[in-house]
Amino acid sequence: MPASVQMSGLARCGAGLRLGPPAAAVLAVVRGAAALLILWQAAVWLFEPPRYMLPAPAEVLSVFVERHAFLLRHAGTTLGEIALGLFFGTLAGIATAVAAAALPLVGRLIWSLVLVAQALPVFAIAPLLVLWFGFGLASKVVMTSLIIFFPVASAFADGIRRTDREVLDACALTEATHWQTLRHVRLPLALPGLVSGLRVAAPLAPLGAVVGEWVGASGGLGFVMLQSNARMQTAEVFAALVILAVLALSLRAAVDAATSRLVPWAEETPS
Repeated sequence: MPASVQMSGLARCGAGLRLGPPAAAVLAVVRGAAALLILWQAAVWLFEPPRYMLPAPAEVLSVFVERHAFLLRHAGTTLGEIALGLFFGTLAGIATAVAAAALPLVGRLIWSLVLVAQALPVFAIAPLLVLWFGFGLASKVVMTSLIIFFPVASAFADGIRRTDREVLDACALTEATHWQTLRHVRLPLALPGLVSGLRVAAPLAPLGAVVGEWVGASGGLGFVMLQSNARMQTAEVFAALVILAVLALSLRAAVDAATSRLVPWAEETPS
């Protein structure tokens, strides 16, 4: 067999073995989790801390086995808060960015208010939200929406503002109106910025829900963490943290999977 044919076959085999972005991301997470578990178990063996300070991974696993129904029920509550907060926060961020681009004078006022709101610590806002919206679902959804809102609005607005000047000049030659240029040119070209904002915001969504649950709730993983910590049940706290980590990684993976559909023309360059 000629050498060129053999090299071509090896190249095809190498291409077939190359992992796609989703598989590579999952593999990276698995490697990171395995390294973390090894370090965790090594710390338990070396320092022998009290169980209420640092339980062994096996103890956390036993909590999952024994109390899986309890944990899944509260995880479902938190997941519902996250999903609603992600939806409304993304919607508000997109609307704010579009309004700022469509109406520059209004946009300057909007961004001043947004920056002031973003500068306030979430723990200072959470008690007020509970006071205004109650201990139920609404206050947690609002808190999650606030966490999601700023990265989405900021990244999308930045993408709209950075439209290539030559593209805008070409639109001016077609006698397109400001609104037509915004709708058909600037917004589609800014979608990669929106995706970047969602990639940052999605893993932060559990933070908003949990902070709201810490301030006042009767369910959710934040509620479980507070109750377990008060009883010195640290293994249960770690179990809730693991679920939150899985939720954050799953949300990021969902955004990455949606990217190819939302902006198929803006594929990432492989490293």
